Amino acid sequence: MTDYRQIHTERLLMRRWCDSDRVPFAEMNADPEVMAYFPAPLDRGESDRLIDRIDERLDQQGFGLWALEVLQSGEFVGFTGLNPMPDGVPGAGDQEVGWRLDRRAWHKGYATEAARAALEVGLSRLGLPVIWSMTAVINLPSQAVMRRLAMVRHGLFDHPRIEMGHALRPHVVYGIGQHQPARERGSQLGYESESR
Repeated sequence: MTDYRQIHTERLLMRRWCDSDRVPFAEMNADPEVMAYFPAPLDRGESDRLIDRIDERLDQQGFGLWALEVLQSGEFVGFTGLNPMPDGVPGAGDQEVGWRLDRRAWHKGYATEAARAALEVGLSRLGLPVIWSMTAVINLPSQAVMRRLAMVRHGLFDHPRIEMGHALRPHVVYGIGQHQPARERGSQLGYESESR
């Protein structure tokens, strides 16, 4: 198993998690603005358990959701990386590229920069045939990141883990594959249909 413990981008370090990440991560997860497109903020226990699950997956497969640090300052600003798509959604069982950043790190291009590095690991180094990304339909900022990554919109679905009638239940999924140049990925894989 190849272990991608650290990945450097121009401005960021994607790395394994440290105990010192727990407090700032919990503060992020308790921030209603950071968690606006999730069903609810997380309390400290939930946040710590999330780190534990992320860390366990990194141990098991050698890649996953890396802690994100700004190289110049050493500041922890969230996570970016690869995570399995859950059951009951398009692409279930494949990998998803995802991110969650502290508000102070927004509008700096960090999510796109780190997610591009995660896609390179998944598509080029691990040889994954496709990587997905999903979010609530109303989460326009994350969809903008997906488009900057040359991902192609695949379709709409109702997230099975979010209750009927909730504003976050309608979701959109984007995809990208390894066998085409970035600008062509997705459309040649047939990810153009809109279906519920």
